[in-house]
Amino acid sequence: MRMIVAECSVDYRGRLSAHLPRARRLILIKADGTVVVHADKGHKALNWMSPPCSVTEADGIWTVTGAKGETLLIALHEIVSDVTVPLGDEPGLIKSGSELELQMLLAASPGVIEDGARLVQREYATDLGPVDLLLKDAGGGTIAVEVKRVGELPAVEQLSRYLERLNRDASLAPVRGLLVAQTIKPQTRVLAAARGIGCVEVNIEVLAGRAEPDPTLF
Repeated sequence: MRMIVAECSVDYRGRLSAHLPRARRLILIKADGTVVVHADKGHKALNWMSPPCSVTEADGIWTVTGAKGETLLIALHEIVSDVTVPLGDEPGLIKSGSELELQMLLAASPGVIEDGARLVQREYATDLGPVDLLLKDAGGGTIAVEVKRVGELPAVEQLSRYLERLNRDASLAPVRGLLVAQTIKPQTRVLAAARGIGCVEVNIEVLAGRAEPDPTLF
């Protein structure tokens, strides 16, 4: 990424026109061609051009041309700093407390769901979509697990559909279902019980080692 701090003025020409008068700003040029102009306050950009675009530098004027012909003219009156730093590959954002994180933690410790349970596969495919976790219980029986942050009625319907498909496979049947969530609503428990589906609440902060178990639970 190239980072320039400069006294600059900026003009946008496209579907409309916009002008930024001369001031000291931060200009970012990213590896994918994105050009962003920032002020010192606020997180939003003052102006930007998304890729694909081209940048032409000539006589202190940068002309940034977008795919549809719009232009960003950046006049550099005084450059304070011009640094290029390779950032490398971006692994992406992993949200703490997300449904995916909960699923991965449970896959690593299936015994939290039920004593003696072991993982067969994450994202086990059916023709209606993947089951979050497919487990075997201590007795060798198959368990289909649907993982949610909040257990609501649609989760029971979803798991019911998966169970119907999985129980057609003689190598898996009989398959029972468990809905596992951080919070399960009372109405959800009623419907799950009527469908023969178990409910398990877990604490993702404890599973991730970010909090101690509540001693009142034991």
